[in-house]
Amino acid sequence: MAAKERAPERPPATATFRFHADLNDFLPASRRGLATVHVLPVPTTVKDAIEAQGVPHVELGAVLVDDLPSSLERPLHGDERVEVFPRFSPSAHEVPTLPRLPEPRRFVLDVHLGTLARRLRLLGFDTWYRTHADDEELAVVSAAERRILLTRDIGLLKRSMVVHGAWVRATDPSAQILEVVDRFELGPRLAPYSRCIRCNGSLRPAADTEVDQKVPPRARAAHDTFHLCGTCGQAYWHGTHTTALDDVVDQIRRHVSRREELQAVD
Repeated sequence: MAAKERAPERPPATATFRFHADLNDFLPASRRGLATVHVLPVPTTVKDAIEAQGVPHVELGAVLVDDLPSSLERPLHGDERVEVFPRFSPSAHEVPTLPRLPEPRRFVLDVHLGTLARRLRLLGFDTWYRTHADDEELAVVSAAERRILLTRDIGLLKRSMVVHGAWVRATDPSAQILEVVDRFELGPRLAPYSRCIRCNGSLRPAADTEVDQKVPPRARAAHDTFHLCGTCGQAYWHGTHTTALDDVVDQIRRHVSRREELQAVD
């Protein structure tokens, strides 16, 4: 009796992907700017196939499958052409289902971005930061309080509960704050010296009598404007000790002004 012939194995399902603009930051150098074939674990969705290539969903804007707009939950079966555009690009405005960034802009930062957290607070932005927060807590806070999650951990941004977030590209804090200001359009929203750098509480004007025990006598004699944190009681006043902070604020304001001038020309 002749042996039964085995049916030939079906080739794996594939789709062709092309990532645009700064989404290429997540790809190996050999794939940047190119249309490449990706093997699909069928069944799969657009979101899962994209994240399997290293790009977190919070960075995504418009997605086209075979030249038509697609949701991230669309199934992929094979032979599709997928074009992926970044969240922070003009094409993102063509996606009515894209979650709007929360107003006011509020942030939660991972444990490696302490300097960036302090600078965001310096500029007046409500910024949640804990030195011992784990990934689960960061994701929960982001989702529950509608905060934008900033991190250098790409895997953290792939958690399904995270709706708003971004991978901070820069490693230097001075470059990081400019990157975040630009990406989230913070220029018109700057409110320097309105929030406590230490605990994130709001600052309020304080009378001299309220700061007697908190401000050195020489500073009390030299200044007549003081603020107190309504949460931790930290006292604030402008003096030689704030020169470095003033420099940071001035640098950011100059940066914002230059960008506004360039946009006006365009």
